[in-house]
Amino acid sequence: MPKTPSPASAAAPAASYEEALAELERLISQLESGQLPLDKLLESYQRGAQLLEYCRGRLEAVETQVKVIEDGQLKPWAAA
Repeated sequence: MPKTPSPASAAAPAASYEEALAELERLISQLESGQLPLDKLLESYQRGAQLLEYCRGRLEAVETQVKVIEDGQLKPWAAA
């Protein structure tokens, strides 16, 4: 009997870094509350892992672009 994908694995990817971060913060708050049933806890943890991977990937992509813009040197951000 084939397994059906869990809602966490079937969840749509985040539309933006900011949306992913906001969803991740909501999930963390729910996880820390200790009020989730075990199945929901696991599902939320898995979704959080997906969001964390997405956010890390986006940050790495931006860092790579900044390195290219700064001629291969990652420089500290200057306050505007």
